[in-house]
Amino acid sequence: MPTKHRLRVALISTNFAEYCVRLANALCRYTDVLLVMPDRLVAPHADKLDRAVRLFPLRSPRLRQPIRQLQTIRKIFREIDTFAPDVIHYQGFHPWLDLALPLWHRYPLVCTVHDFRPHPGDKLSQKTPFWVEMFVRRRADQLIVHSEHIRKLMEQQLDGVGANISLMPHIQIGQQPASPAGQDNENLVLFFGRIWEYKGLEYLIRAEPLISARVPDVRIMIAGQGEDFARYARLMLHPQRFIVHNEFISEARVAEYFRRASIVVLPYIEASQSGVIPLAYSAAKPVVATTVGGLPEMVEHGRTGYLVAPRDAGQLADALVRLLLDPALRRQMGANAKHKIERECSPETIAQKTLEVYRRAVSTLQGLRHTEIGSAAVTATLRHDDKVSAEAQH
Repeated sequence: MPTKHRLRVALISTNFAEYCVRLANALCRYTDVLLVMPDRLVAPHADKLDRAVRLFPLRSPRLRQPIRQLQTIRKIFREIDTFAPDVIHYQGFHPWLDLALPLWHRYPLVCTVHDFRPHPGDKLSQKTPFWVEMFVRRRADQLIVHSEHIRKLMEQQLDGVGANISLMPHIQIGQQPASPAGQDNENLVLFFGRIWEYKGLEYLIRAEPLISARVPDVRIMIAGQGEDFARYARLMLHPQRFIVHNEFISEARVAEYFRRASIVVLPYIEASQSGVIPLAYSAAKPVVATTVGGLPEMVEHGRTGYLVAPRDAGQLADALVRLLLDPALRRQMGANAKHKIERECSPETIAQKTLEVYRRAVSTLQGLRHTEIGSAAVTATLRHDDKVSAEAQH
């Protein structure tokens, strides 16, 4: 749909900081962008934010502080009204915003659904009740999802909205490797990200003896935080094989770990999609992942990595060993992965696809308003005719 002016977009998120900063930077070439995000999340990426993006950093109160939450939402709405966007793009999830945004009918609403429902063991995501997330999804004018797996789940739950769901890959994130693509110097397997039950870390730990029996100098790096790590430590048959950073990982360290890694592993037992795979691909590293959720849509088996069955330590070990013992193969897969992410998921590519979703949302709302105006006019005309008829009868 052609537009008579430059679109104005209010991009709101309480999560997914790097994702939103990269998207805002790409969008601001074509639209005016207001980025609304908690200051603690945007701070690590502030130096990368394009100056053309208007930033509204906010202090996010605790979820159990209703008065402060309402005050914060009021500030957000005032800032948005001042900005006067054509469309609001909400990345979710936040229980108060999930409830407030659909009730504010002033602007078209686009909602990106990163995960269909909270993952097993993910206590952070479970703070937002599922019915609250579904509330904002039902009332969004357009929905964006990152996998066919999520699209099907959404269509099953939301009857009649299939035409309003756009499938869009996860935007490219992560730094470019400082060294030439794939030049790792150690047999290092990297498990990165939040440590919750659904990430299947225990199956990687159980696979370690099978791996080290064939690759004696292998090391497995576990980098991230989440649930109590003690139970995982107890599963380790050879603790010396593991390098554990059970803590928040800074952006600089993330880049270093992915640069050093030979392979990135995702032994998940459940998934919607993954932000780890774009990080691996950007660093030109092959991925070994399980056939759950949307992961098979992201990993081209035999080309950018390998797919194995979930909860199968033997298959996981075989795939990792094959890549560890064949440096040329894993470097070729890493090069394929880097080409794939740059071709399909670059910020420029995702921005163009997102703009089309915005235009559909604006067009849909304009059509509804035109219909409402037309219906009101017809109703007024009928009432007038009825009145004239009644007067004539008298």
